[in-house]
Amino acid sequence: MKKNLLLVAVLFGCGLAVSVFAAEGGAAMDHSMHHQHVMDDRISAGVHPEMKQHQLANMRSHVAAVQSIVGHLAKSEFDQASQEAHSKLGLTDEMKKMCSTMSDNKEFTSLGLAFHKSGDDLGDALQTKDMKKSLQALHDTMDYCVKCHATFRQ
Repeated sequence: MKKNLLLVAVLFGCGLAVSVFAAEGGAAMDHSMHHQHVMDDRISAGVHPEMKQHQLANMRSHVAAVQSIVGHLAKSEFDQASQEAHSKLGLTDEMKKMCSTMSDNKEFTSLGLAFHKSGDDLGDALQTKDMKKSLQALHDTMDYCVKCHATFRQ
């Protein structure tokens, strides 16, 4: 039980850090790095200029969905967490269309579609009401966030 609570706290903290970073456009930097020149070797996501703000808003809503899912898990509300995963992170027809038209970068598009597919996998895992399986699926979904943010910039 303590391990699950620790994991939830860590995931929540990571979600807040990503949320702040995305909300501030990357301005939330460690003060010790403030005066250092940091090389950003990530590649362009190729997001069309008119879609950039929309895409940033989507990422912030994904972080909010993960936070909500973690909150539901903390209360053993698996059905609500599953619904949130499917509706907010899943690969809906609308999300397929959006991902397919947001960028010219095929790798970015592919990673985005895989992320949303993992959202549905997460929703399915949550329906089992198995905490270990659910946390592993959440980890897998968040792994796409980490890979994308490590690889791409706007």
